[in-house]
Amino acid sequence: MNKGRPVNFSVERQLPQSLARAGVIHTPHGDIDTPAFVAVGTKATIRGVAVETVRELGVQTLIANTYHLYLTPGEKIVEKAGGVSNFMCWNGPTMTDSGGFQVFSLGAGFGKKLSKFMPSDASREEGVAVFDEELATSHGKLAIVDDEGVSFTSHIDGTLHRFTPERSIEIQHALGADILFAFDECTSPTADYEYQKEAMERTHRWAKRSLSAHRQNTIKNSEQGMYGIVQGGRFEDLRIESARELASMDFDGYGIGGSFSKEDVIGILDKVNRELPADKPRHLLGIGEPEDIFIGVSAGIDTFDCVLPTRNGRTGTVYTRHGKLNITGVPCREDFSPIDDKCECFVCRNHTRAYMHHLFHAHEMLGPMLASAHNLFFLNNLTRRIRNSILGGNFEKLRDDFFAEYKI
Repeated sequence: MNKGRPVNFSVERQLPQSLARAGVIHTPHGDIDTPAFVAVGTKATIRGVAVETVRELGVQTLIANTYHLYLTPGEKIVEKAGGVSNFMCWNGPTMTDSGGFQVFSLGAGFGKKLSKFMPSDASREEGVAVFDEELATSHGKLAIVDDEGVSFTSHIDGTLHRFTPERSIEIQHALGADILFAFDECTSPTADYEYQKEAMERTHRWAKRSLSAHRQNTIKNSEQGMYGIVQGGRFEDLRIESARELASMDFDGYGIGGSFSKEDVIGILDKVNRELPADKPRHLLGIGEPEDIFIGVSAGIDTFDCVLPTRNGRTGTVYTRHGKLNITGVPCREDFSPIDDKCECFVCRNHTRAYMHHLFHAHEMLGPMLASAHNLFFLNNLTRRIRNSILGGNFEKLRDDFFAEYKI
C-alpha cells in the first residue's frame, strides 16, 4: 500500500502459480472489493437503471465519461454540484476516463493529422469489441492529433475544442472522481506497427505530463488517485514495452486500454501484468463479458468496465448461466420461467421470460430497464463469486463449472 495516497490497494490472497488475486482498492468514497465489475455511467447515469437500484444490484463503483460530461453539462457544473458522485447522487467510489477514446473515436475513423473523416467501416473488423453504430454516431467528425494534444469537434454542435494532457486532468479534477486516468491516444486495431509505436510513445509522453499536472495540484493529489494506461495495439512487444515504461512512473494503478480486438489483447494480458507493479491495481478498459472476466482475472486483472450489460439489455439480450438469451425471440413468448431460475436478482424473482418478451414487443421502456438491471446483477454477482472462490482457493473449480454450462 502507498500510505498517504487517496487510492491504495491491498492484496488479500494471491493464488499460487497464478496471477489471479483478490484484493481491496481503498478510495475516499469507500472500498472496492476485487475482482470487481465497474458499471459504465457515461453521462453520470447508468442508462436505464435508477441510481438507487444500482447499489442493490451489487455495483460497487462506476466510470463516467470525461468527454461527454465536458460537453454537457460542463465540468464546472459538475464541480459546483460537489463532483460526479454528488451530482448523480451516487454514494460510492467513482472513476473517470481521460476522454482520449471518445476524442479519437476509433482512430482510423479520423484522418491522423488530417481533417478528413474516413468511412466508419474503415475501422471495423471481426472481433473488435469497442466498435458499434452507437459509438460511431456519438462523436464529432474531426480529430487532429499532434504531439501536444488533439483538436476535435463536438458531436453536439460542431464547435471546435482542444484536449491536452493538462486539460484532460484539469477537467477530471473538476469532475472529482476518486480515480482518474492519464490522457492517452487510442488507435485503430488496423493501424500498422509503426503508427502503433508512434502513438504508444506519444501516450508515454502524455502520461508523464498527465501525472505531473496531477501531482502539482496538491489539493486534488490528496483527493484523487491516477492510473496510467498501457497501449501498443495488438503487438505484444509494444504492449510489454508500454507496461515497463508506465511501471517506471509513480501511478496509483494501471489501465490496459486501446481500440483492439479482444482476442489480441486477452492473449497477452498475463505478460503485460507481469511487468506492472504487483502492489497496484490493474483495470481492463472496455472489456467485461463473462468469459473475458475469467480470462482477465486469471491474468491478474482486478477491475473491468464494459457497456455491454446495459447495451445488450436495451436490445433484448440477457445473460443466463447457459449463455446469452434473446428475450425477444419466439421461444420466450410463452415461457413462464424466469430469465435464469438460479439468479437471485429482483427481475428473476418477480418476472418471467414471457413478460419480458411482451415488454419488448410492446415497446415498453420497462423491458430494457429490467433487462439492463438483470445483466448488471449477473456480472457483479459473477465477479463476487470469483472473488470468493479466490479467497476460498477454488477458483479453477468455479471457472470449470461455469463454462460447463455457459455457452459462448
